[in-house]
Amino acid sequence: MKRGRLFFAGLAALFTLGLAAPLGQAQITPLMPGVLPSAPVATKADPLHLTIGLEGQSKGGDVSVAVQIVILMTLLTLAPSIVLLMTSFTRIVIVLGFVRTALGVPSAPSNQIIVGLSIFLTFFIMGPVFDRMNGEAIQPYLAGKMTSVDALDRASVPLKEFMLKQTRARDLEYFLELGGYGPTAVKDISMRVVVPAFVVSELQTSFQMGFLLFLPFLVIDFLVSSVLMALGMMMMPPVAVALPFKLLLFVLVDGWHLVVRALVQSFTN
Repeated sequence: MKRGRLFFAGLAALFTLGLAAPLGQAQITPLMPGVLPSAPVATKADPLHLTIGLEGQSKGGDVSVAVQIVILMTLLTLAPSIVLLMTSFTRIVIVLGFVRTALGVPSAPSNQIIVGLSIFLTFFIMGPVFDRMNGEAIQPYLAGKMTSVDALDRASVPLKEFMLKQTRARDLEYFLELGGYGPTAVKDISMRVVVPAFVVSELQTSFQMGFLLFLPFLVIDFLVSSVLMALGMMMMPPVAVALPFKLLLFVLVDGWHLVVRALVQSFTN
């Protein structure tokens, strides 16, 4: 029995030594000082990686590509506001809305036609301004002759000149005083002052034109109401009787042509 126990103990010791030897060989050897480990060699089984970055070659004095993308996305977000408030669109759409209300037909022409006509008239009136912005800022920037900051400054000049031409001096002086600005030359007025002054002036001008458009149709309403009262037809609504006469007058004088011509000339004078 003792011999059997000794035999099995010897076998266990030999098995333990046999397992310990490979484990000892697999231990990480210490690195020599000043020696860096070599990079693992890529095999065919390694997956491919795609890296997309915004690290363009930045030019001197220009903002980075990431900032330019943020500015572009901001301009695209504010594009409707720029078209509505910094161009001739405000005056045109308000005057056309007054014409429709004065005629007494709130659904003809529809809102889509009014807005569409206003947009096309806006692009027609603002065409020279957009051409200057393209020639003085956009094309030189695309050609690499100026930075994005300089392009924005150069592009704002034609637009500011257009707005100042249509803005009343009283509105400019009010917003200059409200903003705490002192005596300022016209060319040095900030867009922060020009834009609200221009919008207020456009609202005033458009309402004045709308009042003048209402006068002939108001005269027709008075005449129809007087005739119906004289005939004793008090139950007949004057609006229903006056509508055909308004439409007839508007068609005979070629009203749409006169309104559009007056709107275009109001910006060119």
